[in-house]
Amino acid sequence: MNVIAVADIGHSDMPLAPTIRECSDTTIRVVHHSGTDPETGIFFFLVENASKGFNNHLNEDHTVAEWELVAGSEATRVYRIRHSPETKLISPKTSELSGLMRKATTNTRGWTVQLQFPHREALAALSDYCDNEDISFTLQKMFRQDEWDGGEPTALTEAQREALMTAYESGYFEEPREAPLDEIADEFDLSPTAIGGRLRRGTAKLVETALIED
Repeated sequence: MNVIAVADIGHSDMPLAPTIRECSDTTIRVVHHSGTDPETGIFFFLVENASKGFNNHLNEDHTVAEWELVAGSEATRVYRIRHSPETKLISPKTSELSGLMRKATTNTRGWTVQLQFPHREALAALSDYCDNEDISFTLQKMFRQDEWDGGEPTALTEAQREALMTAYESGYFEEPREAPLDEIADEFDLSPTAIGGRLRRGTAKLVETALIED
């Protein structure tokens, strides 16, 4: 079973750390695509609400070896950035552990990342690596997911997803209720007891995924 973790990470030598510190109102996201190469330290970044003098901060940022404005306007820009050799990256270690960095967005102290690993041991190994590198690693949430994919983690089975969507579209969750349980059960040729259990299990999975922190 795959593990998806949301964590805050930070270090003064992590990518764009000085720029993040100076531009607290600016949001920076890693653009994930085939051109991103963690081995060479080249990444594409989407920058939203860039503060005045943002380019000057990049020039003074010791984690930036070179940068290029690829596209965009004052509100939203895309940069191609090569990091300096001393920059601390977790993406090579994540790949080494058969992991995937699904998202990376700046926060006030560093980065919030969403990572996917084949098992909890790989996540623990990344945490140990960060500890050895003096990189702060604060786990915010952790999800379990049966399949390896690029979608949002819900941990729902296909049967649970279909039952919940049918119930929702039929008005089962409305107040007052627009569709009784036996009507939803008829859609799947199941008993009301069986479909009720499927809805409860699916709802429990959604709560576990979206609301419960590890």
